[in-house]
Amino acid sequence: MATAGARRAGWAAIALLAIGLPAPAWATALESAVKATYLYKLAPFVTWPPVAFSAADQPLVICVQGPDSFATLVERAAGGQRVGAHPVAVRHLTHLDRASGCHIAYVAGSSAQSASQALAAVSGAPVLTVTDAANGSAKGVVHLILNGGKVRFSVNAAQAQADGLAISSKLLALAVEVVR
Repeated sequence: MATAGARRAGWAAIALLAIGLPAPAWATALESAVKATYLYKLAPFVTWPPVAFSAADQPLVICVQGPDSFATLVERAAGGQRVGAHPVAVRHLTHLDRASGCHIAYVAGSSAQSASQALAAVSGAPVLTVTDAANGSAKGVVHLILNGGKVRFSVNAAQAQADGLAISSKLLALAVEVVR
C-alpha cells in the first residue's frame, strides 16, 4: 500500500505531465519530490541517543538549509506524518548550528552558510545530515545521488557513529555505498 508521501509524489508527476511540461522539467520536479520524501522515510532506520529528544512525543524536526522551494516540498511530503510517537515538524533555515534543534538536516548551502560550514557546525551532534550530489561535493551522513535515473544514496556509517547515531542494517543494505 502506497504511503501518502509516495501518492503525493506520484500525483505531482501526473499533474506535471498533464500540464505539458517538457520531460526534463517534470523529471527534475519528480526527482525533487522523491528526495523530499526520503527525508522523513529515513527516520525509522535511525536511532538517536536519548538526549536528542526531551520527551517521548517531542516532534522529530527536519531542517532544510537551502532553497525555499525544496523546503516547501519537504513540508508537503512530511506534513502530518509521524515517526513512531514523534510528529514530524519541518523548519527552513539559512544557517544551521547545534542549537537549531534539528534531528535531520538537509544541507544544501545558502548565501549565509555553505554546505561545508553547515556540516562542520553540527559535526558531533546527533543530527542526521543529508546532502545531495546535485548541490556539490559536501557529504553528510546520507548523500543523495541520481543513479540510473533513480534517486539512491550512500551512507557514511563512521560519521553517523561519531555523531551518536545508529543506522539500521536494513538502510545500510539499500545504500549504493557505505563508508565504515
